[in-house]
Amino acid sequence: MISTRRGTLALLGLLAASPLWPGVPEARDARPRDDDDDDTALPNVFISPCGQPFRAHVGAPYPVDLWFKQADANGDGKLDRAEFVADAAAFFKKLDFRGEGVLTPTIVALYEQRIAPEVLGKRVRLSRGGARLGRDGARLWLAQGYGGGGGHIDPGGDVPNSPDNKPKGLNESGAGASPYSFFDEPEPLTAADFDFNGFIRKANFLKLADSHFTTLDRTNAGFLTLAGLPLTPIQKQLRAEEKKKKKKA
Repeated sequence: MISTRRGTLALLGLLAASPLWPGVPEARDARPRDDDDDDTALPNVFISPCGQPFRAHVGAPYPVDLWFKQADANGDGKLDRAEFVADAAAFFKKLDFRGEGVLTPTIVALYEQRIAPEVLGKRVRLSRGGARLGRDGARLWLAQGYGGGGGHIDPGGDVPNSPDNKPKGLNESGAGASPYSFFDEPEPLTAADFDFNGFIRKANFLKLADSHFTTLDRTNAGFLTLAGLPLTPIQKQLRAEEKKKKKKA
């Protein structure tokens, strides 16, 4: 394993131009002339409970449905615990490209820079060529008015119609993935670092996934439905913006 900072940076540079994880879209440097999305629009992004990002163009349905369809292996519209944990296991396997059963600090750094730059507060936009890093650098769309503990979820509903909770555009924040997720976990991978040593073991990653399912299954039904999932903070903002547009129309 490469454990030193120098080794990590060297590996990042070596792999900068090559795909690491087949089937996992990576965010690349921006090419503004190709961008289809409006720079000023709220990002249409969902980050799954295990940390996999799903992005859609402005005006498209919120991409939580893309994750749900992927995780719902038998397509019955019910996501049970086994399917939920299996989805996390599949993403772990893609990230663990060496097959070591552990996500090292190097892999985590690659994930944050190549797969989910939103974790670092970077804006990612879709274009005809795929997902690209935006020109906003380290600035993040801050979801106002939501927070809580590491396992906090909100049952859904609209953004409160008060000045403090209205979308405010780009703000500096350390919220990471939280605005795009069901859980207030700025870094989805390291949330599973139960050993507090910088290495995420598969057993702990799946243990967190199992805990996430329990939290989301509020009625103890044994399965989740797309309609029954909570709204993410950014999803609430997108709905509020859509309502404003309809009122003006």
